[in-house]
Amino acid sequence: MDTAVIRSEAEVAERTEQDRTGEASVSLPGIAEPASVAPRDARELSRQFFRRLAELDEGTHEYQYARNTLIEMNMSLVRFAAGRFRGRGDDMEDIVQTGMIGLIKAIDRFELAREVEFTSFALPYIVGEIKRFFRDTTWAVHVPRRLQEARVELAKAREELSSRLDRDPTVAELATLMNISEDEVVEAQLASNGYNSASLDAALTGDGPEEGEAVLADFIGVEEEGLRLVEDFHALAPLMAELSDRDRQIIHLRFVEEATQAEIGEQLGCSQMHVSRLIKRIIARLREGMLGEVDRV
Repeated sequence: MDTAVIRSEAEVAERTEQDRTGEASVSLPGIAEPASVAPRDARELSRQFFRRLAELDEGTHEYQYARNTLIEMNMSLVRFAAGRFRGRGDDMEDIVQTGMIGLIKAIDRFELAREVEFTSFALPYIVGEIKRFFRDTTWAVHVPRRLQEARVELAKAREELSSRLDRDPTVAELATLMNISEDEVVEAQLASNGYNSASLDAALTGDGPEEGEAVLADFIGVEEEGLRLVEDFHALAPLMAELSDRDRQIIHLRFVEEATQAEIGEQLGCSQMHVSRLIKRIIARLREGMLGEVDRV
């Protein structure tokens, strides 16, 4: 172990004396630069610090010292794990900072009684946190997690088949290799479009929009909010025509005149409970007709 890294026994004794007088301190090896400790030495020192951490009360200065020293001593684990994700297009500093979250979680959850090396325990936490970072932050449009994972599998399958067939694989071939349905392959392909995005202000030629130059937004239509309502009305009209006069009257009273079920019951000469059942039956019939119309389209 590099003795230059370890503080003198006198300094440690001084810190212990401070602890007796009510000031902050530790009864652990004093380490001037924990981040400079070699990985081999960090493993042995970590055991000592974890052993002491288990004896200390959370919130005390000595506890914080032990915990912070463990974090700094094991930063090399984070850099090692982060190195696996080079070339992903993200700032390595962001990846390392994310991995630090995993390291801290591992330190807070590790117990010597597990009888495993801390490095073996911590790496899955660190790598998992980094993978979660890529999964949740690198998509331009948020899509369900299963589709994010399907995109990765789709890319692997396409690469394998392209090299094997010397052409782009078909949807059917991808579905066979991935052991999923063709519809699921198509869904994964559509989801892949959400991974990258382009600015609506991006010029269609050149590096940036100039005066009079067309931008992407000029060629993208805007969805009219009322259009879907118009389509629903057109689909609903023939279904309403098929209802009986009494059913149409009930719908009119409830949803046009906004009468209560009790008021409708008084007009029809029946109980509120009966009106409720009638409304549910009518709506179920209309909904079934509307959904059937959508399926046919």
